[in-house]
Amino acid sequence: MSATSVTRDNWMALVSGGVATLIFGVAVVFWPGLTLLVLLYLFSAYVLISGVVNVSAGLSAVGVADTWFLSVVLGAFELGVGIYLLRHTAVKFSTFIVLIGFVLIARGIVELVSSYFNEIAAAKVRALSYVSGLAALAAGIVILFAKPKGGVTFVWILGLYAIVVGTLQISSLAERSRT
Repeated sequence: MSATSVTRDNWMALVSGGVATLIFGVAVVFWPGLTLLVLLYLFSAYVLISGVVNVSAGLSAVGVADTWFLSVVLGAFELGVGIYLLRHTAVKFSTFIVLIGFVLIARGIVELVSSYFNEIAAAKVRALSYVSGLAALAAGIVILFAKPKGGVTFVWILGLYAIVVGTLQISSLAERSRT
């Protein structure tokens, strides 16, 4: 099974992940008066969808991609964070920020490592993955080290990250389908 057929088999799941990321970003940036509880539910839904997509993509890439396990581990981590946040809706803002930062840093590392070792992908697809990974890593670090009282900054960084990365994910899939 080639990497292209893996992408075609999971195309709808991967597109759903990109669309979920984009919708999450738009909702966060353009929803005036967004409360912490609503943001928590939105982020939980986003990481749950992303977790399912990553586990599915990773398992379907067994024997095709050397880094399949990274997607599975990232997906399991995202699922765990999403479930934790849904079960603990009274989580402190500072804890919420730390969880988001760790999810973004983990995502960035996995995307960068996977892109580096994915020698069968087209150069444009790898470049988009690198940019996406760097954006996740940068956003995660900035969010982790931002002051907890900077709620507006935190929301803007998270929302803009999601809009950029959702667009990159969808663009990457469009580019993969052409190759």
